[in-house]
Amino acid sequence: MSPLSGVLGEAWALYRRHAPHFILISFVIYLVVAVINALLSWALGGVGAFIGVIFSVFGMFLLQAALVKAVQDVRDGRVDLDLRATIAAALPYVGSVAVASILASIGIAIGFVLIIVPGLILLTFWSLIVPHIVIGGSGALDSFGRSWRTVRGYAWNVFGTFIVVFLILIAVEIVLSLIFAWLPYGWRSFISDLVSGAVVAPLLAAVVTLIYYRLTAAHGEPAEPGSAGYGAPYGPPPYGAPPSEPPSYGPPPSEPPRYGPPQYGPPPSEPPAYGPPSSEPPTSPQPSEPPRYPPPPGGSGGGSPA
Repeated sequence: MSPLSGVLGEAWALYRRHAPHFILISFVIYLVVAVINALLSWALGGVGAFIGVIFSVFGMFLLQAALVKAVQDVRDGRVDLDLRATIAAALPYVGSVAVASILASIGIAIGFVLIIVPGLILLTFWSLIVPHIVIGGSGALDSFGRSWRTVRGYAWNVFGTFIVVFLILIAVEIVLSLIFAWLPYGWRSFISDLVSGAVVAPLLAAVVTLIYYRLTAAHGEPAEPGSAGYGAPYGPPPYGAPPSEPPSYGPPPSEPPRYGPPQYGPPPSEPPAYGPPSSEPPTSPQPSEPPRYPPPPGGSGGGSPA
């Protein structure tokens, strides 16, 4: 069975269970970037618009890192990092995510320009660079090789999963365009992008992150640096025993090992039975009659002979 079997169902269950948390992260980042862009364009004109593009790119990379970190956080079934803590935990990885994403985008674009197929191959094999940076602790350049090794052997499964996800994204975009069709074009485009980004981006991050965990487990590699075990087994949480539970390899240390039946003979505290107990003194048989000796020469009683 493929390690990615049921990954979309698991991602949807995870997304639905923590949808308010995921959507809040996406919505806040999208909204802050949009407000900054609008203010810069209004105050500085063309220069402000150019600076706004830089902020938009930064916000996109921050969103990727924050959503992957959020999915990593909720895999145990509970939210340990709130919005502020999630963004703070993702900030150290934004630089590496930005460098890796820009280089990957250039390589994938060149592949599409050539004959399309190389672009699809690179898109598939480099799809896990962000989880490798945020969760695996890889550097920007090292994440390319690690993502390639993780996807290797399961490329068709990964490619098929992403095809289904992108079809879902297209369907959501069409539905939102129909819902906001009555608005002017500018407002329709802004609101549609904001809503679709806030709603769909977490689902995509959940799929990518769960693929990362499943494939690292399939290769027998640690998903997180310094983790005692390997990647999580396939299926929904809980993922194995808690880290505080020691592994059970045979009987507890205080119990001596038993090989075969429990006892061979009497317990060690019982002395071996070789004759009577040591507390009884040894006895010898007593004579039942006194010994008989012959009569004296003069007869019995001391009289004279007749």
